[in-house]
Amino acid sequence: MTTLTRDTPVVARRDAGTGLLLAIVSAATFGMSGALARPLLDSGWTAGGVVLLRIAVGALAVLPFGIAAMRGRWHLLGKALPTVVLYGILAVAGAQFCYFSAVQTMEVGPALLIEYTAPAAVVVWMWAAHGQRPGRLTVVGAAVAALGLLLVLDLFSGADFDVRGAAWALGAMVGAAAYFVISADDRSGLPPMALATGGLIVGGAFLGLIGLLGLMPVRTASAHVEYAGLVVAPWVAILALGLVTAALAYGTGIAASRRLGSRLASFVALSEVVLAVLWAWALLGQLPGPVQFAGGALILVGVVGVKLGERTVEHEEPVLA
Repeated sequence: MTTLTRDTPVVARRDAGTGLLLAIVSAATFGMSGALARPLLDSGWTAGGVVLLRIAVGALAVLPFGIAAMRGRWHLLGKALPTVVLYGILAVAGAQFCYFSAVQTMEVGPALLIEYTAPAAVVVWMWAAHGQRPGRLTVVGAAVAALGLLLVLDLFSGADFDVRGAAWALGAMVGAAAYFVISADDRSGLPPMALATGGLIVGGAFLGLIGLLGLMPVRTASAHVEYAGLVVAPWVAILALGLVTAALAYGTGIAASRRLGSRLASFVALSEVVLAVLWAWALLGQLPGPVQFAGGALILVGVVGVKLGERTVEHEEPVLA
């Protein structure tokens, strides 16, 4: 059976504790992006301007590390090039462009909820394409985590959905699912930092192209922005977005997926939503309510269920050829 990613054996061979720590660091840094970007958007930046510079700064930051990681391994790049291009377009550029397009026509909460159905999509993909049928605990954990997301995003108060925004959010979900699946695939031999570097370069180039074609509005502003009472120049926020929420986030995320496998890594990444709420509280003064904290607890319980369910994955003939 041909597989895209060695999802089940990874946890047994690698240090799962280190993988979990890296996944949490990745979720925490990814989760910071919304709080850092919001004041920029309020001051006149377009989503395209923020995401393009974020990825460009991140690519420049990881480039030396990516080159160092490839020392003596440049022969692997030719074979892995299609994977790098796919990762850059889907997991980096596609996920972010689709998400920011979604929040232009619908509320952030519903858009995030749709995007974060990606872990369930990963489970379905591993089952349909590779015959890795999830165990009962994995299914229960997924359901509990989904309930936690509903509480964290406070969707029970009512939210407005629109077809175009939901379609963009589903595109972001595909990009997020691709991120976990491709990140966990170590068959190419590319070091995690090399894949992160290549993905950010390809993603930045793709975003620049669609910006030049007029498919993504790109506008910046010179007004200062404020975080927790601290006023900073916009370039400070852009540097933080690029260095922390792109370079560090993608590097640690790929390393985590290599250790945990795409299924478990994708569910641990659900904590990004909880951490994003906490960052919004710390930097923007948006205090989360008790319901959101309860949702965060449910997400953690769901992640534990998925972790325990990893031991009961059953292998069968894949549905897809």
